[in-house]
Amino acid sequence: MHGYELRKRLNVLLGSFRAFSYGTLYPCLKSLVAQGFLVEDNPDTEYVPATALNGKRSKIVYRLSPEGKERFEELLADSGPDAWEDEHFGVHFAFFGQTDRAVRMRVLEGRRSRLEERLERMRSSIARTRERFDDYTLELQRHGLESVEREVRWLNELIETERANRTGRTAAPPGQATTPQSSDGRGDEDGSPDPPPPPYDRPGRSA
Repeated sequence: MHGYELRKRLNVLLGSFRAFSYGTLYPCLKSLVAQGFLVEDNPDTEYVPATALNGKRSKIVYRLSPEGKERFEELLADSGPDAWEDEHFGVHFAFFGQTDRAVRMRVLEGRRSRLEERLERMRSSIARTRERFDDYTLELQRHGLESVEREVRWLNELIETERANRTGRTAAPPGQATTPQSSDGRGDEDGSPDPPPPPYDRPGRSA
């Protein structure tokens, strides 16, 4: 795709996590070309240099090189701590459909562990500072805490689904609880599951 098409595709795919400006995208594309991960093409068009008179500009199409495909596979297989962070988790998650199940599990469990550590710090901080802040600041802290708790619940559902699929058990889709069974096999219809959380809203981001 050329840059305009690529920017639209990225904003559709990752718009929930970040927006891409041309000032960010084109330097990145040039860097990837310089590293050999992308190549530039001008298919079906003859290059016409832009001048003050004709105002024309060729449309560069970018495609992955063999080295770029190999690098992409390496990135998909990365399940280390860097993949768990706010800055990168959403991008990794967006490509989970092309990621090995074992890698997905490591990323999900790592992300959950990271957020559980964050929850412990946030709860401790709120307990220490409760007397020093006004109601609005405390409410903002509570909102951040609830956002992280919501993502931990979502991750728990995803992890349970991955485990069920690996063992061949039937699992409800993430965010949809299965109906509890009573001892005689009948479903317990009392109550209803909490509504599913949004897939990713950058919880816990520092103000």
